[in-house]
Amino acid sequence: MTLIRKALALGAATVTAGAALTLTTAGSAQAANPCWRDGSVYYCNNATGAKVYAGANTNEVVGRMYSNPSWFVCKFDGGQNHGGPHPNRWLYTQADNGRWGWMSDNDIASETNPVPSC
Repeated sequence: MTLIRKALALGAATVTAGAALTLTTAGSAQAANPCWRDGSVYYCNNATGAKVYAGANTNEVVGRMYSNPSWFVCKFDGGQNHGGPHPNRWLYTQADNGRWGWMSDNDIASETNPVPSC
C-alpha cells in the first residue's frame, strides 16, 4: 500500500469511528422527565440548596430550597436571562424558610413546560 492510500484509509476509519460515537451518544441522550401535578401545585426535581429570589428580575436571595423534589405554583417567562433551555423562565414557590419567591429554571432538572403560567 502506498503512503497516500494508507493515509486515506486511516482518515476514513477515523471518520467512521467518530460518526459511530456521535450516533451512539446522541441516541442515548434522554429528555428530562416533566414536572407533575399534585392537587393545586406542581412538583419538580431540583438542585438541593437552590436559591429562591425575591423576584424574577432581582438578585435578592430570600431563601433556599433544600427539599427535592420541591413544589411550584406557576412559571413566569420574561425574567432575568440566566441561560439554559428556558433562559427567561422562573418558577414561583415557597423557600424552606417560609419566604415566597422565584427559582431559576436552571436549578430545576425536570421539564417545566407542564407548570401553568402565572
